[in-house]
Amino acid sequence: MDFTFDDQQLAFRDAIRKFLVVEAAPEMLRGIWETTKTGRSAELRSKLADQGLTALSVPEAFGGIGLGATDWVMVQQELGYHGIPDSLVDTAFLAVWLLNQLPASVELKRAWLPRIAEGRARVAIGHPINPLVADAEAADLLLLWHDDEIHAVPPSQATLRINPSIDLSRRLYHVDWTPSAETRIGTAAIGAPLWQGLIDQAGLAVSAQLLGLAHRMLDLGVDYAAQRKQFGKPIGSMQAVKHHMADVAVKVEFAEPVVYRAADALDSGHALRAVHVSHARLAAGEAARLAARKSIQVHGAMGYTWEADLQMFMKRAWALDATWGDRKYHKRRIDQHILADAAPLGPQHTFI
Repeated sequence: MDFTFDDQQLAFRDAIRKFLVVEAAPEMLRGIWETTKTGRSAELRSKLADQGLTALSVPEAFGGIGLGATDWVMVQQELGYHGIPDSLVDTAFLAVWLLNQLPASVELKRAWLPRIAEGRARVAIGHPINPLVADAEAADLLLLWHDDEIHAVPPSQATLRINPSIDLSRRLYHVDWTPSAETRIGTAAIGAPLWQGLIDQAGLAVSAQLLGLAHRMLDLGVDYAAQRKQFGKPIGSMQAVKHHMADVAVKVEFAEPVVYRAADALDSGHALRAVHVSHARLAAGEAARLAARKSIQVHGAMGYTWEADLQMFMKRAWALDATWGDRKYHKRRIDQHILADAAPLGPQHTFI
């Protein structure tokens, strides 16, 4: 399988990277978290929309660009690398996917997709796999699960209670609401496969962001090891420190193609896309956790302090890795595949 991205995809990735370096530096994100109740900035969202990020998945018929998961995966890596709040991914990738899968007769689809494409709407999603709803207070619309039905609920019709989180990039809420015929936009027959598909889409998005976070923590560890000196020499010159960072680099390199394969599987509708997504979640999660552990060792106690950038990305990786299915959930999906009778296993089946 060829995971080479074309020149246009790489150019777009590079443009987003340059934009985020300037507009989403760690000190700027800290400022937003410390000075706003929701932890979100309308100005930053507007700039992200100007870059076309809110319109990437929206079909052209609704004013978007109509790109798929393979085009998104590198963007999601960059969003993870720079610690961009995931309300963008929830709105512009997940909510768009869910709304777009609804029957054409659903008026809500025509009403909200153009608004999302223009960057004028935030959408939060609630599903039992995530007991708490991220960014519910900042959302203009809540898409909520109820017995496999899909409900669209205005935030004014729900009661929100914030839940503390170690990750300040995410504001988590308990959402109390009452399902009704007026809020239902998809029956259980329509909603059941869509919610399952959304878990796969979300699994890919989390995997790609974890991969970006792992890259960032690796870079922070290497930079610190090059600058911090002991006995007149950078600590990075010591063999033991080199091995820490080399272990992380290898883990990240091995996770990358697994994540890219999951993106391709979703776009192509591969029969094993759920298994590939779970594999990606596990591989990216392991890379991110190892990067956090090794980088904090290199930083010493400094890494935990608010002033160190590392703590931002470390906390975000820990929290993100528990969303849209924990490790147990994704291991179980792989187990069910490989332990099935006559399961097609081996190199000719498992990585093609």
